[in-house]
Amino acid sequence: MQLRQSRRAWLFVTPVMVALAVVIGYPVFQALWMSFRKDAGIDPATGMFVEGGSAGFDNYTHWLLQQCNSLMGTVSCPTGTLGSQFWAAVGVTLFFTVVTVTIEATLGLGMAIVMGKTFRGRALLRAAVLIPWAIPTAVTARLWEFMFQYDGVVNRVLGTEILWTSDVWASRFAVIVADVWKTTPFMALLILAGLQVIPNDVYEAAKVDGASAWQRFVHITLPLLKPALLVAVLFRTMDALRMYDLPAIMTGANPATSTLSILVVDQVRQGPNSAAALSTITFVLVFAIAFLLVKVLGANAVRTQEEQRKAN
Repeated sequence: MQLRQSRRAWLFVTPVMVALAVVIGYPVFQALWMSFRKDAGIDPATGMFVEGGSAGFDNYTHWLLQQCNSLMGTVSCPTGTLGSQFWAAVGVTLFFTVVTVTIEATLGLGMAIVMGKTFRGRALLRAAVLIPWAIPTAVTARLWEFMFQYDGVVNRVLGTEILWTSDVWASRFAVIVADVWKTTPFMALLILAGLQVIPNDVYEAAKVDGASAWQRFVHITLPLLKPALLVAVLFRTMDALRMYDLPAIMTGANPATSTLSILVVDQVRQGPNSAAALSTITFVLVFAIAFLLVKVLGANAVRTQEEQRKAN
């Protein structure tokens, strides 16, 4: 009987596994194979056009060590080339991730607490808050690009003459503002779902015991909300690490806001095999960060839920 059930289960699972292998597995292995191949182009040593061939780890050292081939052999990539921008792109990606996720988690928590209260017009408020998240990212980027132009709304309101889309830190600030406006409702929605499962009896008992609003927030809301908050931070971090369209549309080719995803797309136009190596490096980086977050935040979330069950 168990053998029959096992065979039946495999009959249902096998088509899904095959589909995943085709949709996910094939592109991954194809990218890995391409990353060890040379891009077609002019050979610096001979000046002749070559079709490519095996590259070994040259594509990876090109990015990680910022080495480029020239008539003089392997040299450090000149400033301004894509190869010289790898570590800067890593820093920009991590900077955007840390800053935006921190701000969005803080604002999302406040918005979720407000939306979780009972008052007239609560449904209208929730719908209005979710509008920025529902707008396509490309539309959001174009909207904020118009606002941050030299003669745009932001400079007129502030009375400044800042080049928001070309200055180094001003452009980064502009991208952060646009991303926070766009994605904070997503964080608030996830946190609000966690608030909904906290029983009101706990707050009523705390009020009877004389606990202030701050004490109820610190000792009741935050501990019981921790699993949902950790999941929201985890999801948003993975999304921020692959940020592309918002800075690409808002600031164009500004290196100050060039993330790893933007660098991959730019390299595809010059050589797909080298871009495959860069995308593989990006995948490994994102996977490593995701693994650490799942091990740390995921374990804390599970432990918190177990402690809540024992307390109940």
